[in-house]
Amino acid sequence: MFNRSIATRLIELTRRKYSRIVTLVGARQIGKTTLARHALPDWPYVTLDDPVSRLAYTSMSAVEWVQRFPVAIVDEAQKAPGLLDTIKAAHDLEPTSRYVLLGSSQIHLLSEVRESLAGRTHIQDMWPLTLPEMATSSWQDPVSPSRLVTWLEHGARSFEALEGIPTASRSFGANVERFEQYVHFGGMPVVHDLSIDDDQRWDWLTSYHRTWLERDLADLATFRNLDPFLRLRQAVAYRTATGLNLADLARVAGVTPATAQKFLRYMELSYQTLLLPAWSRNRDKRLVKMPKIHFLDPGVLRSLIQHRGPSEGLHFESAVVAEITKQIRTGALPVQLYHLRTHDHREVDVLLETTDGFIALEVKSAERVSSQDARHLRHLESLLDKPLLASLLVSRDRQLRHLAPGILAIPAAWLLGAMDPPGGH
Repeated sequence: MFNRSIATRLIELTRRKYSRIVTLVGARQIGKTTLARHALPDWPYVTLDDPVSRLAYTSMSAVEWVQRFPVAIVDEAQKAPGLLDTIKAAHDLEPTSRYVLLGSSQIHLLSEVRESLAGRTHIQDMWPLTLPEMATSSWQDPVSPSRLVTWLEHGARSFEALEGIPTASRSFGANVERFEQYVHFGGMPVVHDLSIDDDQRWDWLTSYHRTWLERDLADLATFRNLDPFLRLRQAVAYRTATGLNLADLARVAGVTPATAQKFLRYMELSYQTLLLPAWSRNRDKRLVKMPKIHFLDPGVLRSLIQHRGPSEGLHFESAVVAEITKQIRTGALPVQLYHLRTHDHREVDVLLETTDGFIALEVKSAERVSSQDARHLRHLESLLDKPLLASLLVSRDRQLRHLAPGILAIPAAWLLGAMDPPGGH
């Protein structure tokens, strides 16, 4: 069992005056129901998975509903669209009513929520486990933030919050192990169960693909033939961490670019992939405006293409980008994520935009990096419209080194893993 950073935020949201209905969305099997029931143990739990009980709930009037359920966790909410109208009426009828909506079919749930509950619900994303969450062992075990999050929260003005001797930290060795486990198997809670072996982890990830398709079949029914979608999904997996070439993906899938765009949007909405937009506010024509596509979970990606070997290159980059995204979004930090590329192939893997400026990150899977690996991080100021606050070279290298003024080589596990609790080194 792991603690989740979002648990505190969910409780806070349910107490706000203007978020009396919270819709919790995220990928399948990440623990949305477990989280909601833990965070709100005194709230009635209503599941609409059973057709018989679903009929009983949907036949209730708004008055009956609010009398029986002034507050409630409603699971599989997308299976009873009509009930959302009842909840809407209950919300308007009783100012103390509060609801948390969950659902495993994100396309239908979000569509219905946006249609029925527009202006009345707060939509909250939930992500697979972050590295700091993986360091916990129960709901009572506090989640220590990563150095990245702490640094960003304090303005990222200097490298002071990132400094130290990683090998002297009592948690660094464990963080390296967790990071490699994440890069290999991903962040789905099941695969971090210490009671199962690697073969069982691979079996679960393989079955996850079948479950995802079978459970979402109703959403996919609008695709007359599922095979093109499967071909495109496979093609995206092989092209993770590369520029999104819609024409190429459409050709591989045997569909029109418009249909390929529809498929890609489905993958993004169902938390399979994330698009990293290109930063291009500068009018410099050298900048490429094509977004990069990343698979969100490295375990799901690797099982899809049946890759059990070392995770390197583009796979490693996607794993780091996904972890950075999860931590920033879970922490609700006011940071925007981009990548930057010029037509002469100069590229920055991640560009974080804060209120005060930019942080550039280059990602390498190497266990030993040099100043040559940071060449794309040099002299970026002329391309940007805000100050460049710092540049990081993130890798498997266990040493923390200043490669040049403003450029720091930092271990991925040191940057993204849980910090030592008070009293650590």
